[in-house]
Amino acid sequence: MTLDKNFDPAAIEARWYAHWEQSGQFRPERGDAEPFTIVNPPPNVTGSLHIGHALDNTLQDIIIRHERLKGKDALWVVGMDHAGIATQMVVERQMEERQDKRTNYTREEFVEKVWEWKEESGGAITGQLRRLGCSMDWSNERFTMDEGMNEAVLKVFVDLYNDGLIYRDKRLVNWDPALKTAISDLEVETTDTKGSFWHFKYPLADGVKLDNGQDYIEVATTRPETMLADMAVAVHPSDERYKSVIGKEIEQPITGRRFKIVEDEHADPELGSGAVKITPGHDFNDFEVGKRAGFAAGEMLNMLDGEANVCQSADDLIPEEFIGLHRFKKDGVSGARELVVQRMKELGCLIPHVTKSKDGETQEHDAEPRTIATPFGDRGGVVIEPWLTDQWYVDAETLAQPAIEAVKSGAIEIVPKTWEKTWFNWMENIQPWCVSRQLWWGHRIPAWFDDNGKIYVAEDEAAAQAQAGDGVTLIRDADVLDTWFSSALWPFGTLGWPEETEDLKRHYPNDLLISGFDILFFWDARMAMQGIQFMKDVPWKRLYLHGLVRAEDGSKMSKSKGNVVDPLGLIDQYGADALRFFMAAMESQGRDIKMDDKRVEGYRNFATKLWNASRFCEVNGIGASKTLRAPEAKLPVNRWIISEVTETLATLDKALGDLRFDAAANTIYHFTWDRFCDWYLELIKPVLQGDDADAAEETRAVAGWVLDQIIVMLHPFMPFITEELWHSMASETGGRNYDLIVAKWPEPKAEIDADAKAEVDWLIRLISATRTAKVELNIAPGTKMTAHVRDGDDALRARIARQTSALDRVGRLESFSFDPAPEGATAQIVIDGATYVLPLAGAIDIDAEKARLGKALEGVSKEAKSLEGRLGNANFVEKAKPEAVEKARADLADKSAEAERLQAALARLG
Repeated sequence: MTLDKNFDPAAIEARWYAHWEQSGQFRPERGDAEPFTIVNPPPNVTGSLHIGHALDNTLQDIIIRHERLKGKDALWVVGMDHAGIATQMVVERQMEERQDKRTNYTREEFVEKVWEWKEESGGAITGQLRRLGCSMDWSNERFTMDEGMNEAVLKVFVDLYNDGLIYRDKRLVNWDPALKTAISDLEVETTDTKGSFWHFKYPLADGVKLDNGQDYIEVATTRPETMLADMAVAVHPSDERYKSVIGKEIEQPITGRRFKIVEDEHADPELGSGAVKITPGHDFNDFEVGKRAGFAAGEMLNMLDGEANVCQSADDLIPEEFIGLHRFKKDGVSGARELVVQRMKELGCLIPHVTKSKDGETQEHDAEPRTIATPFGDRGGVVIEPWLTDQWYVDAETLAQPAIEAVKSGAIEIVPKTWEKTWFNWMENIQPWCVSRQLWWGHRIPAWFDDNGKIYVAEDEAAAQAQAGDGVTLIRDADVLDTWFSSALWPFGTLGWPEETEDLKRHYPNDLLISGFDILFFWDARMAMQGIQFMKDVPWKRLYLHGLVRAEDGSKMSKSKGNVVDPLGLIDQYGADALRFFMAAMESQGRDIKMDDKRVEGYRNFATKLWNASRFCEVNGIGASKTLRAPEAKLPVNRWIISEVTETLATLDKALGDLRFDAAANTIYHFTWDRFCDWYLELIKPVLQGDDADAAEETRAVAGWVLDQIIVMLHPFMPFITEELWHSMASETGGRNYDLIVAKWPEPKAEIDADAKAEVDWLIRLISATRTAKVELNIAPGTKMTAHVRDGDDALRARIARQTSALDRVGRLESFSFDPAPEGATAQIVIDGATYVLPLAGAIDIDAEKARLGKALEGVSKEAKSLEGRLGNANFVEKAKPEAVEKARADLADKSAEAERLQAALARLG
């Protein structure tokens, strides 16, 4: 199989992936090998591959391919998440398109329709992960609602309940009025919106007055409708203005409800009036204040129904005209917010916001305009309402303690280590985890209620009935579990738990988890808690947290900004290998990645460079190596490249072991491009084309072996092109007995040859310096020159004699003399203490070249001086855009370097 002239990624990617999967190469039989296990964060069944998936899965695939090449029983667990809210929404939207709706069906009928959708349309992302080259164990693909995971979820819920670690409680949740369900913090998106800030008078009851004679307390709010459920006003304990009225009462103007003024440090004396209205049933901070003030959750007032319309409070004090109104204006119809402001204004309790016009006239407004950070549901698209409901909670505080200790003891290593502080801070202040959702699609909570509201928790209805006794009517809880509840069991549930399977014994704990930092608490921490609770061991030994992929300007990608990058589009344009290599090369611990199409294109060019280098080898009779061990070599250039392979391998292994993906990618990149393609292949051309058959044979053997090492070391990063080259380079020698994906990681068993390295490094520096001098002096690259050596010893004479052919053919130095150079202009190069004098007579017009360099130096110096002046101007540095200042600094550095280069060139001419 001869390599095509042009490298075409699309032509090889689909072919090789299908081959790998169909031949079972992602999970070869290695029962006696050391296990290595990672689990893939299960993408939503509704999802499509986004750029964050591309980063996350590329990093995982690099690791799993590396470990597989090292001979381990490498298992990459793959599966999908049932994505409760997202999936139910997709199916309901499809129903709406057919003028149908969920409530036309029983729960069981609707769930069956969701399963049908899942089989027909779900899981598009799995095909997209294949396009990226992810070598997952598809033969054992899992789903968070498959039979095995369902069994695990039921057991975990029941066991936690029986241990007192799951309970039912009334607390505030993030309520999505559009979806009519509680949602997690991850599903809340905070957006800055234009709003208002109202100030109101809250009259003191019973004729009480402040020390200054004022008969009211001023409060301010962005959500005036919530005053219908106010239960207190809080002031700071140290605020002297209110000490005389602590414990006294307010009479709320609209409802007539009387409530106390309480002291609480939540109130900030420096903000506004220092007094805060407290609505415990509709604000997370107020909920905590309310608890500290002695209100039980069951006593806190609720004023909204599940659709965020006003309902009557438990004390029956909300005026009838508010009942049924939406919380605020909706579809052009005024709501409770607007009516509250109107009524408070009529009652003389609205404090106007006073401004002055351009003419200096005083103007009064109902409210002060404000930009407000407003929480929206990421799927429902409406403002989230803190809502007081009965939900199921996990005692996360108790479960967090062993997970905290696991990181402290080193049982879990977090990389980068800087994330440990965040881990401890969150886990040590963790709140109860709300795990119930008001949906039909998901793991239904295994709890039943009798007519008196008593709860029976069991893995099935028969067991619940046995608890309740014969004749007791039971009704099952309608709620389902939070999607994160099932995915928290992923490291052991996917291995067969609660059964004691061989896979579970062999692959738990997992070796590594690679995760975005944005799901550290939603998924990673919960896996740690559940894994330790049920397996009595950590779920993984190491946790690697990578950053986000951002737009080219560093901003967060979002559909509204129009800066979202489609990874599949990049694969179509540049190939999967180029995108993967970009992700690895840019993944620096603790930093986000800025998307850069030009760099992706650059890595496609890198693949092309390797392709062309392989074609050169093929044309010159260089084929696949037949040995892991480095071939015997006598020529310095061959001993040098073998040493370079040995050093590169050690550096690469360390970088991958340390999870330094950028360092690993750059190591193999520079060895391949700089040392092998640019230098080794150039330096061996004279050998291959020379008369010494033994030297040519040795060189072909070494070159074929080195190319094999490159192909293997590069495979985790660029699996497609390397697999193609692996087989193509062996086509003339009978082919390979196995695919690259299951080959062996390099074992050169070679020492670093210091003498060969020193000699070839000298050769490269001399040739490079000669080329640079020619460029600076405007000498044609192909011009052959003579070098007169000054201060050279016998060792240097011998070195030059050995490298005469390379110096002539590659360096265009046709002869060397140890006699003094003739009179006239020369270029002088100093390498390792010896001076190489290159006579310039006949090579260039000395006077013309001096004039050219002088003119160029004058121009660039003028530009540099101008830039220095601009950067020395404090007004420019302080007032100009940061990017403009940065560009000026970069331009100055470039001009200064150019001036130095030109001065050096002039100096060479004497």
